Amino acid sequence: MTKSIYITSAEPYSGKSVIVLGLVAMLLGRAQKIGYLKPIIPFGPEEQPDTHIETVLAHFQLPQTYRDTYVFTRQGAMQQIKDQHQGDMIDAIIARFKALEATCDFTVVEGSDFEGQGTAFEFETNRLIAKNLNSPVLLLVSGVGKTTAEIVQDALNFRQAYQVQDIQVLAVVVNRVQADQAADVQQLLRAQLSENILIAVVPADPGLENPTVRDIFEKLDGRLLFGSEHLGNQVDNFVTGAMQVPNFLNYLKENVLIVTPGDRGDIVISSLQANQSASYPRVAGIILTAGAIPEEPVMRLIEGLQNVVPILAVGSGTFETTNQVAAVKARITADNTKKIRLAIETFNRYIDIAALDKMLVTYHSNVMTPHMFQYQLTQWAKRERKTIVLPEGNDDRILQASARLIAQQLVNIILLGDPAEIAASVKRLGIDLDLNKVTVIPPASSPHYEDYVQTLYELRKSKNVTLEMARDLMTDVSYFGTMMVYKGHADGMVSGAVHTTQHTIRPALQFIKTKPGISTVSSVFFMCLADRVSVFGDCAVNPDPTAEELAEIAISSADNSLRFGIEPRVAMLSYSSGTSGSGADVEKVRRATQLVRDRRPDIKVEGPIQYDAAVDPVVGSQKMPGSEVAGKASVLIFPDLNTGNNTYKAVQRETGALAIGPMLQGLNKPVNDLSRGCTVDDVFNTVIITAIQSQDSPASL
Repeated sequence: MTKSIYITSAEPYSGKSVIVLGLVAMLLGRAQKIGYLKPIIPFGPEEQPDTHIETVLAHFQLPQTYRDTYVFTRQGAMQQIKDQHQGDMIDAIIARFKALEATCDFTVVEGSDFEGQGTAFEFETNRLIAKNLNSPVLLLVSGVGKTTAEIVQDALNFRQAYQVQDIQVLAVVVNRVQADQAADVQQLLRAQLSENILIAVVPADPGLENPTVRDIFEKLDGRLLFGSEHLGNQVDNFVTGAMQVPNFLNYLKENVLIVTPGDRGDIVISSLQANQSASYPRVAGIILTAGAIPEEPVMRLIEGLQNVVPILAVGSGTFETTNQVAAVKARITADNTKKIRLAIETFNRYIDIAALDKMLVTYHSNVMTPHMFQYQLTQWAKRERKTIVLPEGNDDRILQASARLIAQQLVNIILLGDPAEIAASVKRLGIDLDLNKVTVIPPASSPHYEDYVQTLYELRKSKNVTLEMARDLMTDVSYFGTMMVYKGHADGMVSGAVHTTQHTIRPALQFIKTKPGISTVSSVFFMCLADRVSVFGDCAVNPDPTAEELAEIAISSADNSLRFGIEPRVAMLSYSSGTSGSGADVEKVRRATQLVRDRRPDIKVEGPIQYDAAVDPVVGSQKMPGSEVAGKASVLIFPDLNTGNNTYKAVQRETGALAIGPMLQGLNKPVNDLSRGCTVDDVFNTVIITAIQSQDSPASL
């Protein structure tokens, strides 16, 4: 059983960071604590911090300092060998590795970067380290600028170099391959490598390989004039703006960076106008050269525009600046979450994760950590891809979340709204949302509109709803979206980014209604704390539930906890524990607890119990010794909305916990409500849990 893997390449710029990010994300879905080690780094942190180390530590919040991630700088390692202290160097690396291994479930070791002279030194040193750590290796080969035959030969030679040293090769990954080469490379390698070696071929992706405007600007040492909020724009092309405007416009391509002398106000203005026009590609940014900037009237015009692309002024000439731009390499930085997500999505798409997981035989913790939970959510959603309708189709957060959901192939998306407005918003936001992969429906002109109107009328005519009222209601996106779920044209609905909770759930209560045996619609939040995921209910719907309603909330919450892979141990919270207190509020909780025990003896439940006794093992054992729940509760049921809503928000704000939800429970079909202050992550996560709710089988099975 291995607890580590060594990732190494044979050349620079092979895309090693993509593999590392994807692998760490995969492992955090299976193990509680992951260690990360890069034994040899190019430069010391005081000279030039390693961007990739910073990204891995920050994004995954690994419990390591920067200093714990490396042992030697490149120069230091070369000096050790020059001084014939190679053994001491290896001993130091092993010591650091073993220290990590002792405290982590799994350790990812990354080989050196091949920057600078002496690549033969790095090749041999990576092989030496992997052998001495007794780590199986993942070999990474670049396909950039190579024929298919050259790629295959490089991969076979690389594998052979490790095989002769008796180093176990788990996988050979060929990265940055042209799309038309991928199938041939895969077939030829499969024919020549043993079956126990995983083979993956990853096509080149401009989103990963091309730099951002920020990457380029940081290399040019210039002055940013406008557009700081769009420095994350991807640069796929660049063009020199030195010709007349009509000719210049013919050279614009998607995500283009324009390099032009600073006194060419005509180029600057036409570039900004082209970016606003639906007839021209998106402009990523503008660089003004030769130490000049446009004249005052032009600058004033730009200052009055909205969503101006980044504009940088540099002192170098146009030719020199263009050469500098061409030399900039893409980086994945800690603040570029879009590129990090794309890297992880690319890994998940092209690496056979199930096969790799079987090879690694990773530890499976009994604790459901936040990383595990979020990873499992995406895997469960993929298992049975569902269709979710989002009524607020023109909201920026909805569109940004939709782009992520579609890119990861987690759900099918239906957006309600005007197609032209949604397309314009997608362009304005600069997001990669392929509208051909989503369904956009304007409710009033939908072919289902009349059928939906008639259905609503039949369902609600006993409540004095006329046909004209039904016709009017069905133009409302909440009613239309809910009817799609009712009719089976969508599996679930997520709304509330713009609308109130009442507006979102009223239609569901009117005609989707509650499940048999359930009379109370309630909610839960999945609270992703530092080391565990807890279920909080009900923090969003019922102001002051009765004992019977509280029991139903507890039962629904326990069932959903189990459905989402969390063993339910239910704490019925109050201001006293056990028999220590009395009063109407305590008696309500005590009665609700007994109702849960009577109706569902399979559920572990304790109450009344205070929050500290529910979650702290020491306090729990003191206040309620012998309890199956005290000190280890995973489902916490609050006695009323005032307590629940304030507690979840306090925990969220004071601890930095991620609160996923609220997820409504008790309805026949899933409809979930967002907060009007929701983030893109909130939308993303809520859509996923809605999709899982609509699946036939529990996610935990």
